[in-house]
Amino acid sequence: MKQPESFEEFWPYYVAQHQDPTCRRLHFIGTTIAMGCLAVAPAYPWMALAAPIAGYGLAWVGHFAFEKNKPASWGGAKAAYWSLRGDLRMWMYMLEGTMDAE
Repeated sequence: MKQPESFEEFWPYYVAQHQDPTCRRLHFIGTTIAMGCLAVAPAYPWMALAAPIAGYGLAWVGHFAFEKNKPASWGGAKAAYWSLRGDLRMWMYMLEGTMDAE
């Protein structure tokens, strides 16, 4: 694959790496928990440390156990940033019902 030069070029690759519905569900759950951790972090600062553990932990289970691929975020700093953006876009699409979780 040609190295993407923008997030919009990266997005189709990201979606292709998340075909398994269980992987997508685990991403959705992990991202939701991570956002909750960040929301309460001002009152409980240690929750800021729990956010990436919850988010990445569940996502990685999805990739290794169900998708059988390595996380796109492991492709360097730019891929990690675009993967986070992709995860947030996928989360929003799933919340809206425009990206299936099945």
